[in-house]
Amino acid sequence: MKKLTFINKNLLLLSLLLCCITSANALRIKDLSSVKGVRSNQLVGYGLVVGLPGTGESSPFTDQSFITMLKNFGIGMAPGIQPKIKNVAAVAIHADLHAFAKNGQTIDITVSSIGSAKSLRGGTLLRTFLKGLDGNVYAVAQGSMMVSGFSAEGADGSKVIQNTPTVGRIPNGASVEREVPSAFDQGDYITFNLHTPDFSTAQAFADVVNSSLGGGDVAKVLDATSIQVSAPKDRSQRVYFLATLENLNVNPASAAAKIIVNSRTGTIIIGQQVRLKPAAITHGSLTVTIAEAPIVSQPNALANGETVVTANSVVDVNRDDSRIFKFSPGTTLDELVQAVNSIGASPSDLMAILEALKQAGSLHGELVVI
Repeated sequence: MKKLTFINKNLLLLSLLLCCITSANALRIKDLSSVKGVRSNQLVGYGLVVGLPGTGESSPFTDQSFITMLKNFGIGMAPGIQPKIKNVAAVAIHADLHAFAKNGQTIDITVSSIGSAKSLRGGTLLRTFLKGLDGNVYAVAQGSMMVSGFSAEGADGSKVIQNTPTVGRIPNGASVEREVPSAFDQGDYITFNLHTPDFSTAQAFADVVNSSLGGGDVAKVLDATSIQVSAPKDRSQRVYFLATLENLNVNPASAAAKIIVNSRTGTIIIGQQVRLKPAAITHGSLTVTIAEAPIVSQPNALANGETVVTANSVVDVNRDDSRIFKFSPGTTLDELVQAVNSIGASPSDLMAILEALKQAGSLHGELVVI
């Protein structure tokens, strides 16, 4: 395989100009894929929120956490004494540590109550260590929370809750204390992973990169998701190289033919590649109404006769406008939609039509009911 060991800036600038001449449905590489190893990491921690206006809790783990916190400050409590606190709540904190985050930078955090606290509104999170999957501390969180929800309760038990008062956010609430090692500048290659795996899109990706860099086999398709691209080893050159590549445009392949039906809401989504084999569809309804109108024969008073009831049924047949449509091979989505609209079919009618076409083997595409 041809390896790229240096950068020709003029070639890359020319490639950037060529990538602007694309079709309307072209997407940038940065929108189609992500770079392997460049990812965010999830952090989580456990802490206490204080300063609540009586909306906190008094549970065993909250009391234990509160006593431990006092011990850390050199304050001891007599054995057997349980604190009665209503302005403290135990919370879980989580955050995403973005790639290449450096020491001293800040990240947003989300704070959620894990006990019976009624609201976190007005509370302040005390210093909490946020750990990664490996158990190491990567950030320290602390600060006053922003809670969009609220709750109010009357003496008679009536309650009003708006949004979620037990979840809050602290913008820039955690300071990064440890950097996550990155393999970005290691090896001879950069691997791009497509957001939506597709063999055709992966090959088009590689073709665009190879043609933009003067041909050869700089980019190689590994599978339906990954494309491996030769890259310079120098870190600054690799950054410049990647910044150019991610702005190249690729025409993604059309999605697989699929129809998604939401039976609860009546929503139907038909993919562009859906086709119909030869089929005929009839749409209409026959309404039969039967009404009973008995005839009563009543003799006069001197006739010495009996009252006779004679059955009389009225049958009314009403046939709505019925039509039959024939679809030729390769009927497109547009033609199908026009035909369905012309017969005035409702969403439920369309579901029945699609299911019938599927059963008859005339529907070219996957029918998914959710």
